[in-house]
Amino acid sequence: MMKIMMPSLNFLRLLGQAKTLKTLALGSVLLFAGVISLRWWLGPVVQVDTIEQRDFVQTVVASGHVESPHRVELGTQLTGTVKRVPVAEGQAVQKDQLLIELENSELLATLKQTELSVVQAEAKIRQLKEVQTPMLEQAYKQALATQSTSQNALLRAQELFAKGFTGQAALDEAHRMAVVTHSQVISLKEQVASLQPGGSEAWAAQTNLSQTQASVELAKARLRYAQVRAPLSGTLISRNVEPGDVVQPGKVLMVLSPAGATELVVQIDEKHLSQLKVGQVAQVSADAYSAQQFTAAVSFINPGVDSLRGSVTVKLQVPDAPVYLQQDMTVSLNIETARRHQVVLVATDALHALDKSPWVMVVRDGKTRKQAVQIGLRGAGWSEVLHGLAPGDKVIHDALLTQENARVRVK
Repeated sequence: MMKIMMPSLNFLRLLGQAKTLKTLALGSVLLFAGVISLRWWLGPVVQVDTIEQRDFVQTVVASGHVESPHRVELGTQLTGTVKRVPVAEGQAVQKDQLLIELENSELLATLKQTELSVVQAEAKIRQLKEVQTPMLEQAYKQALATQSTSQNALLRAQELFAKGFTGQAALDEAHRMAVVTHSQVISLKEQVASLQPGGSEAWAAQTNLSQTQASVELAKARLRYAQVRAPLSGTLISRNVEPGDVVQPGKVLMVLSPAGATELVVQIDEKHLSQLKVGQVAQVSADAYSAQQFTAAVSFINPGVDSLRGSVTVKLQVPDAPVYLQQDMTVSLNIETARRHQVVLVATDALHALDKSPWVMVVRDGKTRKQAVQIGLRGAGWSEVLHGLAPGDKVIHDALLTQENARVRVK
């Protein structure tokens, strides 16, 4: 008779645990496969921007430098040695303030010499008026009286000669005296006339005085040239001279930036030229004082384009320049070229084929859609959407990595 062996209780327990583990493992595999399948069916996670509607300001960003409307280059009109330079670079100067002084001892001596020449010329004119003219006038009167006497003597001599009372010699002597006195009268008359205003002697004396006076003015002018003064108020932005230097005409010794309107000069990409207009307002900050802003207005747009740099020179006037603003400072500015109220905006980075037929990739009902759009203003990383998008639309940034009509999950 065979004996049948029954399994032990421990064996049955182990067998039950193995079946449970197998069931759990199979369930985990099925669950993982389900999750993978669901994710595959729902699509990858994509990052999107939600379209908003808000006010939009279009700006053109540029950088440039501070520049006065014009600069004054200063030099000397004489060759000489610099005696002193009482101003420093960067100093504010007033109109007519002394900037450079040359050695002037020789010029002073020349001025004194010419002034003495004027005194002599004036003395000559006084002498002609006070001494020579009265003397000649008196001599002329005496000559007239002598001439009258000689004429009478000639008439008597002629009568006596006709009657035979005198000889030919007496008649000839009377005639000679009449001729001499007549010549004296003519000579003295001419001399008196030359001393009158417009006469040759008076004219010569007056001409000499005018010449000496002109020499004095020339000497004074040369003496003034020995001092270089500020032609107007401003700031000295360059100084290239020191005491002891020998300077000559034609060399720029100082550069003066006139006080007044401050100007900003910037180079702007020619692609923005159509957006710029005279009068547009800009917010400006100096790089050295970036936390402080001031306003400027476009005053000039160069009609020519720099072909090498592809840029346009634009100038802006600063009506109320801050005190810290200095010549040649670097500035950054945003020129407001247009403003829109409550418009639909999209990040410019999300736009594709911007210069042809712009489009964006949007997510609608869990799927990607290629959406054509019409673009208006652009600036500062944003673009105005005229047609194609509405507030709340989801736009994919990396649209080129996503196929159209694909299922995606929005992040």
